[in-house]
Amino acid sequence: MTGNTWTASGGELADSYDRHGGTLRGALRHALIARVVRAHLPLAPQRVLDVGGGGAQQALALARAGHHVTVLDPDPRMLQQAEARLAAEPEHVRNRVVLVAGTGERAADLVGGGFDAASCHGVLMYTADPLPLLAALVDAVRPGGMLSVATKQPALAMRPGLSGQWERALELLDATAEVGNLRAATYARSVDELSEVLDGLGAAVSAWYGVRIFTDHLGDAPVPEQEEFDRILEAEWQAGCRDPYRRIARMIHLIAHRAVVV
Repeated sequence: MTGNTWTASGGELADSYDRHGGTLRGALRHALIARVVRAHLPLAPQRVLDVGGGGAQQALALARAGHHVTVLDPDPRMLQQAEARLAAEPEHVRNRVVLVAGTGERAADLVGGGFDAASCHGVLMYTADPLPLLAALVDAVRPGGMLSVATKQPALAMRPGLSGQWERALELLDATAEVGNLRAATYARSVDELSEVLDGLGAAVSAWYGVRIFTDHLGDAPVPEQEEFDRILEAEWQAGCRDPYRRIARMIHLIAHRAVVV
């Protein structure tokens, strides 16, 4: 994607992101984002465009629920991981997912439009300018269609502060961009900033959530037993739905709808 620090890294982040899904933080991220999407997406089968959905974690959850998903991602390694996951699914689930190589900004040329919903989870944080990608998302959905966008918010100092990394916390308190350990700069944006951009594109934000509040500082802690994971998930969900907790979450998750012109 244009100006995208993930793709500029040469694709080396794909395997690290895949491993991240096996940690508590990664599993919570996928589960919380999926829960928000389920809460807002109609139960009837929908056509969904998943921009930057490379590994197909969210696409598979939607396909299992009966939706038809087009995954658009420029990272070959991520698409290989998606193919491997699809191969392990029943045929009726596999048939609901289409994988397309390419950038989100080129969605209109690559996959067309008229989707019932478009999602973009964890891509905006790698783009210096969010406008081109958000504009492509809005154009991809029909009038009244849903947009689901997740990215980092500016409370970046929370993680190192809670972990006792005081120099790093001080460094990030005034930072507008974070350079991670994987050599890809990531950018944090507020709910207000993204809402303003989306509103200018003809899409109004109707709800937003915090993603990972109590657990973001736990490093690569493994996923616990299901009963314990469910308790943690519920605590994160409840906190992520309300102030003041959601305003210090690692990530924010916005739901918007494209305006219907009458």
